[in-house]
Parts: sequence; C-alpha cells; structure tokens
Amino acid sequence: MAQDFQLAVREAVHDEAALKAALAEADIAPMLMVLVQLTGDLDILEEVAPYIHGAWSFLQSVPEPLKQKVRDRLVATLQDYATSKQIAPPQPPADVLQRMMSAGVGQPVPDEYIPLLLEEMRFGEEDTRAVRWHNDPAKLPPWDFKVIIIGAGFGGLCAAIRLKQLGIRFEVFEKNASVGGTWLENEYPGCAVDTPNHFYSYSFHVNNRWTQHFSRRDEILAYIEDVTRTYDLRPHIRFGAEATSAIFDEKTDRWQLTWRDAEGREESAACNAVISAVGQLNRASIPKITGLDNFSGPLFHTARWDRTVDLKGKRVAMIGTGASAMQAGPSIASDVAHLRIFQRTPHWAMNNPNYHRAVSNSNRWALEHIPYFSNWLRFQLFWASSDGFHASLHVDPSWTSSAVSLNEANHKMRELIVDYVRGELGGDEELLAKVIPSYPPYGKRMLRDNYWYRMLKRENVAPETDPISHVTAESIVMKDGTVHPADVIILATGFQASRMLWPLDIRGRDGHTIRDDWGDDDPRGYLGVTVPHYPNLFLIYGPNTNLAHGGSIIFHTECQVRYIVQALREMIERGYTTMEVRQDVHDQYNHRLDEKAQSMVWAHPGVTSWYKNDRNRITVTSPWRLLDYWGMMRHFVPEDFLVAKPGQKPEMPGQRADAVISADRLPVS
Repeated sequence: MAQDFQLAVREAVHDEAALKAALAEADIAPMLMVLVQLTGDLDILEEVAPYIHGAWSFLQSVPEPLKQKVRDRLVATLQDYATSKQIAPPQPPADVLQRMMSAGVGQPVPDEYIPLLLEEMRFGEEDTRAVRWHNDPAKLPPWDFKVIIIGAGFGGLCAAIRLKQLGIRFEVFEKNASVGGTWLENEYPGCAVDTPNHFYSYSFHVNNRWTQHFSRRDEILAYIEDVTRTYDLRPHIRFGAEATSAIFDEKTDRWQLTWRDAEGREESAACNAVISAVGQLNRASIPKITGLDNFSGPLFHTARWDRTVDLKGKRVAMIGTGASAMQAGPSIASDVAHLRIFQRTPHWAMNNPNYHRAVSNSNRWALEHIPYFSNWLRFQLFWASSDGFHASLHVDPSWTSSAVSLNEANHKMRELIVDYVRGELGGDEELLAKVIPSYPPYGKRMLRDNYWYRMLKRENVAPETDPISHVTAESIVMKDGTVHPADVIILATGFQASRMLWPLDIRGRDGHTIRDDWGDDDPRGYLGVTVPHYPNLFLIYGPNTNLAHGGSIIFHTECQVRYIVQALREMIERGYTTMEVRQDVHDQYNHRLDEKAQSMVWAHPGVTSWYKNDRNRITVTSPWRLLDYWGMMRHFVPEDFLVAKPGQKPEMPGQRADAVISADRLPVS
C-alpha cells in the first residue's frame, strides 16, 4: 500500500505543468478533501466550506483566489510527499472525517453514515465488500457445491465475481448473445443512465475514464464488457440459454434448471443453489390498444429498437412519456417529419446541469493521477444522489395541500420544478398545464430532463393528452374521433416490473410455485432476496429493492450479493444441504416494509405506477434509506433461516428455536 501511494504521488508530480493545468479546471471539492486528508489542515477546510452549497459541482461558488490557494497548497503538498518519500497518511479519525464530509457537500453528514461511506470510498487496497472464508476451505470436509446464476447483467456478473473469488463453482445462463442485460437490450437513441456514472459502477472496479457525467448506453456497455474481461467471466457464461424453469427436488435437495437455446432445444442441469439476476426491467410492457396489431408500418418497443427503420422524414407516433421516451424523443425529433407524443399521465423531470456535460480532461487527469481524488468524488456523488431526498418523501398528516404534495419540502421541490419547466416552455401556460403532474414529486420515477420541454416547443412536435380509441393500418384514432396518420409507431411503455421473475416457472417445496404465491403483481421477499418455501434460491433486484428516491441500483446489488454469498458460505462451512428463510421472519419484515411504504409518496392515491399493484401495495420500490438497507444486509444472520443437513428435516440453527427477527436490525426511521 505504501509503495502504491508513493508511486501515485511521484506520477502526479512527474509533470508539474500537467498537474497545474489539471488542477486549474478540476472540481474544487474533491481537491480540497485530498488536501485536507494529506495535510490534516482543517483551517483551509473551514475557509472554503462556506462556498460549498451542495454536493453537485454546480452548487459550489468558491472565489477564484481561494481556489488558487487550494491548488497551490495541493501541488506543494504532493511535491513534499514525493521528495520526502512519506508513506500514505493514516485515515483521519471519524470526527475529522465527518467534518470533512460535511464541508465537502455543504450540509451535515450524520455520523451514522461514516462506516457506510468509508466502505463505499475504499481508501485502502482491501475490497471492503468481498466475502472471505471463516476457515481455510482446504480444511473443510469434502464439498461439491454448484451455483447457477440466471442473467449476465450487472447483478449476475457481480455474483459471479464474488463466487469466483471464493472458489465456489458456478455457471451463468444468459438468454442474450453477450453480457450487459438491460444495457445490451436497450439501444434506442439517447439511451443513458440517470445516476452519475462515477457512482453507477462497482465499488471494486472503479472507472476513472468516463467521458460523461451521465454516460450513454455504449459507454456503460463497454464498462460491463471490461469487467467481464478483467475477471475472466466468459468461460463461466452459457450464452443464448434462456432459463425457462427452476424446480426444487425435495429428494435430492437440489434445483433442476431447464433452459432453451436459440434453436428452441431444451436442456437441464442440477445445482445446489440458484441466484436469479434477471432484473425487473427486461420484459417489455405492450399496451392493450385495440387494433395495435393491425398497424401496417413499423411498430416496435424502445427496448427492442429496430435500427433497420429509417425515421428521417417519417411521421412518428410515440406512445408513452416515461424514461425511455424522454431520452429517445429529443434524440429523434430533429430527424423526423413530425413527432406526435401520446401521453397518458405526465412525469416529473428535474434539471441537472451535469446531465449533458462531458467530464473534462482535467477531471479525468485528476481522477487517474491524484491520490484519493477519485474516492472523494465517489463520496460526493453518493451523497448528492442518495438519501438526501428521503425525508421529503414522507406524508405529513397535517399538510393542507396533500393532493399535490406531501410536506413543505416536497412542495418547495414542486414549485422549483414547475418554475424550471415554465422557463423551458417559454411561459406557455397551456402547454405547462399538460406536462405538469397533479401528483407529488417522486410519486413516479423522477426523470432527468433531456431537453424534453424544449423539444415540445418544436414546430414538428405535438403532445396529445386525450385518450386513444384504437389503431388502424395507417393511423391512431382518438376517443373524440380525431385521426392522426402515422408512418411509424414507437412504444415507450416501460416494462412488466411488478410481474417479477415472469415468465420463469419456479417451483419450491410442498407444491409452492412463484406464480401461485405472488400472482402477477404481489411479489414479496425477505430483504428482497429470499422467499419461504424456496430453499437455496436467492434473488438479486427482487421485490422492494428498486430505488426511487435516489442512489445507484449497483450499490443495492453489491449489498445483496454480499449477503447471498455469506449465506452460501454458511451452507458450505456448516455442511447444510438447504437453507430457507423462516415464514415468521419473512412476514414480520414485510409487515414493517408495508407499514413504511404506505406512509411514503409512492402510495399516494393520485398516483398510478409500476411501483405498486392494483391494491395500492408498493411491490417494487424500497422504502428504506440506503443506510438502512446497507445495515440490514451487512451481516447474514443464520437464525433467520431453517437449515438442514443430509437426511435431516429443516430446523433452526443453534438453540434459538423461538427467535424472531431482531428489532434492532429493522430501521426505525
């Protein structure tokens, strides 16, 4: 570690002109944090702190002379470390870290976040989320244990990496011809992530070369492919193999997985455990519109974009105004003859000045060459895009404007977004009334404005808010009889997220099937990763683990994978053949989850979304802060499960036969 730090310092000061040029334009907050960490000088921290008003780089107004002071001090400090060959400074104590973090984001960072943030930032070389054996695996009784992972997107690859690190045998079944999951399947124009990429990436595989703050699909896919190469995962992946069923054999305590290849042939394989990493956003939702099949022109879903169709000069009808529409619409509007957008309900979309910004060469240089700069930028973005809004998404029972907002903070957010949209529309109040939702902000997925509102002002773009009656061979007909001719129809209608794990046929103990237990829209799981009556089955991105208040789904994925791999380690080290979450533990957790979710914005009666089912139960979204979920997932608790060794019936491990889920592991916030 000391040698790596010294090497990094020497490389940083090797070309002083390059160092100074990079610092002249690099973001000031991570630069300041690096300086304070290397020097321990809290005076400069307090001097700069009043000019940092938030975690995003555009919320910082540090005067140029003060910026230059920080730059000069940092150059001198790095040079001093290089010439004196000092080793890396010790990690600052928790109270100092809290002062640094609070100053770096312009608001108090509670001390309860410090352990999580240190784990996420990874100042040392240790992989803080890797699972390690309790005992030397070579000294364990002979074990032949195999795991099948379904899906080779972010979740499946993360699980594969962790299993490979432990030497647990595994195979990945992927229905597509390559890795990437949703980032492989979605290739519509403008496809991009709406979480900043320096946070939307694995904590153990940091990429300092992102060219955009919010990267486009091709760059994200390239990152996924780089991860696959780095960890040599392709030999473990069976491509073109779509899992169709997973059936638990109670006689052998093993799962039988059946898959179908590209030619339609079916095969099967047995394994000890199954990890489903199929995601929630991979089965397109096709609207039930009369006559849709009668349309004679090209018709496709954004998730199955038809690149053979030339849209130039065409009359295009886009049905839907969600995330994919907001990205694709502005990307094609300048090419088509006319774009007519059919809106059922409007969505909230926030402005972020970094959304279209490239990462400057200076920032990329600093990220790659200056020790700790990358760590502090990841911290900033974690804080900017995670739990900050969480408190504003709870219902205030005394709030008098409950139809349109939840509380004072939520209402202020509403007013800020409305003012922004009004400006983008040039004060067009008639159009404003069409695009501003009647429900509170964050009631549905909060989107990033991809110049959507500016697009609506184009002469060749028309939004339609009246209901559709039917589709003919050449047009879309409205309920009032208006006919809109179309050459191409694009369905931007989302996915069947609540129909989780469909169309997989999953069968557990005692005749249980996932479809019978969950129906089409009521999935439940303990911590979102495991379900009673389905031994040795684990889910990544399962029920109530989608993030809708902020954060990165990859953060949630890492939490889930660590927990799952800890469970598998427990099975192997203890010689268990099955491990199944207890019904009472599962039920108590879901009771608390439902109770929490019903007091939050997604359950608002004015909202209809894919986050909840027809009975207004939130099935997709996590109501917990990232801190809460991290705490619940950090350590696997064997007593929450029934376990069995060969020839035995499932029972509680140890002596806690009457134990229930510990209250201190469920968040109270």
